[in-house]
Amino acid sequence: MEFYKLEVFIPVEHVEPIVEALNEAGFIREGDYDYCYATSLVKGHFRPLDGAKPFIGNKHEVVEVDEIKLECRIPAERRKEVEALVRLAHPYEVPVMNFIALAN
Repeated sequence: MEFYKLEVFIPVEHVEPIVEALNEAGFIREGDYDYCYATSLVKGHFRPLDGAKPFIGNKHEVVEVDEIKLECRIPAERRKEVEALVRLAHPYEVPVMNFIALAN
């Protein structure tokens, strides 16, 4: 079976609903364990431009925000489902998600 490592950057206050959604869908399960993920505190930076509807910050101003980088392993064949679920649960207009192929 092939896997991706998912990295997603989430505002600190919104981590729990995304973790709950991933776990309930069975995406962060490893064998007989669920809630299998790691988190790191990071500083996110962005500047909303014309046309943006920012969840945090104001247009044309650089924003620095405490975010959590959530990491977990997901089955490669379920990548599209995971991406759709994160987009649905994430507060950002354009959530940053990295899907990194893992060696077997």
